[in-house]
Amino acid sequence: MALRQIRLSDDDILRKKSRTVEVVDAKIKQILDDMVDTLKNTENGAAIAAPQVGILKRLVVINPGNGEDIIKLVNPKIIQKEGEQEVIEGCLSIPNVFGKLKRPSKVVVKALDENGKSITLTGIGFLAKCFCHEIDHLDGILFTDFVTEYLK
Repeated sequence: MALRQIRLSDDDILRKKSRTVEVVDAKIKQILDDMVDTLKNTENGAAIAAPQVGILKRLVVINPGNGEDIIKLVNPKIIQKEGEQEVIEGCLSIPNVFGKLKRPSKVVVKALDENGKSITLTGIGFLAKCFCHEIDHLDGILFTDFVTEYLK
């Protein structure tokens, strides 16, 4: 188990575009496992993207809650969006800041799993929000770029 340091909003890495993972090997699996450990040991975290732990690779880990297994994604890409929902978001890299914004209510994501197998997942509501938020991180986009109203 290795806990990684979460990068905060003043870190330039959060504004950079992540690189595609060419091969899902033991090193990538270790990074994903470290991301899971970091997420589990961070208060109020639902998901984390590799740039948030200082790694510019297209990797995402999401804890959907409700006892469901943690989702590990390599090279995730949103291939379909439907509807709209107003959500409240925060970010582990921007502590104690929350805001309202609009996200799709349903998204379909294509990615590789931790074994390099192609998968397609559908996220509705909370999971759609998580997919969008974390995939944005991979492109150097923060939720604050879309906030319509900050909460106090």
